[in-house]
Amino acid sequence: MEPLIRSLDFVAVPSRDAARSRAFYVDTLGLRPDPSAPFEFWVGKTCFGIWEPESVGMPFASQTAAHLALHVDDVAAARKALEAKGIEFHGDTIDTGVCHMALFSDPDGNALMLHHRYKPRS
Repeated sequence: MEPLIRSLDFVAVPSRDAARSRAFYVDTLGLRPDPSAPFEFWVGKTCFGIWEPESVGMPFASQTAAHLALHVDDVAAARKALEAKGIEFHGDTIDTGVCHMALFSDPDGNALMLHHRYKPRS
């Protein structure tokens, strides 16, 4: 039997200002904008979609309970490059013994992290 859920179509990122969020994700983080949707951009094969909950009568709330893990080849180098663009990170880079993680937020307070797994979990 084929699975009911087959893939992840997109990640919805809440915002109070979609244009500001687009600039952050595209210009600051360097994500690939979708040519046919101004508030969508791509991380590999995953689509990020900016939406404004208040525009449809829902309360705005930052996504803070689950960090979106953005893969980089070198967390220290990526962190340094983003700090040079004004991004403030939350604490030191974390080394779990299998991966490096550096936590930060977008302009709306949504939780993000730079992530690189450097060895398999044993």
